[in-house]
Amino acid sequence: MPLTDRELVVLNEIRSWEKNLLSYEANDFQLLYEKYLERSFSLLPEKIQRQFFSVIDGWLFHLHSIIQGSQLQMDAKERILGSGRIFRKDIENIADLRKLDIDQLQYIAEQQIARHRLYSFTQGGLSGTGGTLLLGADIPAMAVINLRVVQLIAMTYGFEVNTPFEMMTSLKVFHTATLPPRIQKEGWASLIAELEQQEELYFYEGNEKISDISWLEQPIQQLFKAMVIMLFRKKAIQGIPLVSMAIGAATNYQLTRKVTDFAHKYYQLRYLKDKEVS
Repeated sequence: MPLTDRELVVLNEIRSWEKNLLSYEANDFQLLYEKYLERSFSLLPEKIQRQFFSVIDGWLFHLHSIIQGSQLQMDAKERILGSGRIFRKDIENIADLRKLDIDQLQYIAEQQIARHRLYSFTQGGLSGTGGTLLLGADIPAMAVINLRVVQLIAMTYGFEVNTPFEMMTSLKVFHTATLPPRIQKEGWASLIAELEQQEELYFYEGNEKISDISWLEQPIQQLFKAMVIMLFRKKAIQGIPLVSMAIGAATNYQLTRKVTDFAHKYYQLRYLKDKEVS
């Protein structure tokens, strides 16, 4: 089916974003930091490295399954379907959402995106108070918020995340979205290549490894943020550590903005490609 004029506009916006992503060049400091990180981690025995990444991958798989099966996510799914029925009464399941046009789907997706950016902002502000429990829960909480919003964006564009292919894809979208831009472009190219190479989109036939050394930058940044918060938490204004709260809120908001922008572009492109060949 040929794309409408509006869909072509959105597709061109995605291609422009993709071009900027693929043309990104790292500066000398970023390359030096990457080499230092790889060199430091390579000091560990290879067996320990494999076990470390295996544990992270297992944790992400289990977290994905827990979020997907939670009542909170089921309720969010019903809200998405309810929003879809505002535009078309015959929406019964997630796949039916593809009957909607791109602007209607974008409206529903942006509701989910705005809500989860607020969650991240609030979580960052709370962690910025410097409480040990809140700081310790920050990384798991951010993983939950961002994995959840990737799942919801996928569902909005008609892709149910309970099949092996879509589960792995949503995890890889989350993983790639959290990478630094110089590595993110490789992840984007890999996602598109897997989509084009895989004929049947139910079973996943690609590489099931998710995390690697390059992904460690994001957790390290979160730990660095925690150190800065601890440094500034005593600089309180009327008893409230506003500086550390602002640092936590801004950092978490920017991370979720980065994840949602990436995931939104990916699933918009999936929707347009599917419509083009249907």
